[in-house]
Amino acid sequence: MSASKHSAHGNNQPAPLSFWQRYQAPVLLTLVGGAIDTIGFITLFGFFTAHVTGNLVMAGSGLVNGEDGLWIKLAALPLFILTVMVTKVFIDKSHKPQLMLSHLFLAEALFLTAFMVAGLYFQPFTDAGDITVAMTGGLGLIALAIRNTASKTVIKHMSPTVLMTGNTTQLGINLTDYLRNRTPDNAKKLVNSSALVLSFLLGALVGALLYLKLSFWAVGLFVLPVLYLSVMARDKDFLSHIG
Repeated sequence: MSASKHSAHGNNQPAPLSFWQRYQAPVLLTLVGGAIDTIGFITLFGFFTAHVTGNLVMAGSGLVNGEDGLWIKLAALPLFILTVMVTKVFIDKSHKPQLMLSHLFLAEALFLTAFMVAGLYFQPFTDAGDITVAMTGGLGLIALAIRNTASKTVIKHMSPTVLMTGNTTQLGINLTDYLRNRTPDNAKKLVNSSALVLSFLLGALVGALLYLKLSFWAVGLFVLPVLYLSVMARDKDFLSHIG
């Protein structure tokens, strides 16, 4: 057999990754982020669990319009920062760095479950300034603050999976580059940014529809992908090409 007919396996070259192998983590995480942020916004009087700075905008709007719940929106920022600090200390002091991402995903899943349980227990929410709104929203915010910390530390090579402004900007840049120069590299970058933005949009739409059908039970469906990734993150091969 001639050298030109040798397969990639014969040359000890790894098989190319499929779309799912390459993008399953960012797509699933972005889908969850979009769903949880939307469910929190719908049920908790405009409280953002993921887009934490959006709560400052809502607080400003509430101040001008005389709306209740101003203190909850303002308290979101220090709670978010405190969660990031605690998570960062946990990362720095970990004695098993190979399991760190798995542990962070597990922590996110636990707080998302607590978010769901609190929502089921306290609903219906009728007062934007009630402590039950703060407790429920805070649990969802902590879950996604843990995710954000992981995105800036353990998986900082992965595009953000919660905040979409940067990803949408990158989508515009990548689309421009691809239309001007249709190289495989530019196509790959365009697929990456498109997958993230579309996943967040899909998560937001599906999260809203499922909430209408299932109430806070819908959150449980989005805990499952995070638990799946927590298990997968224990595999070295998965970690080697995540994101």
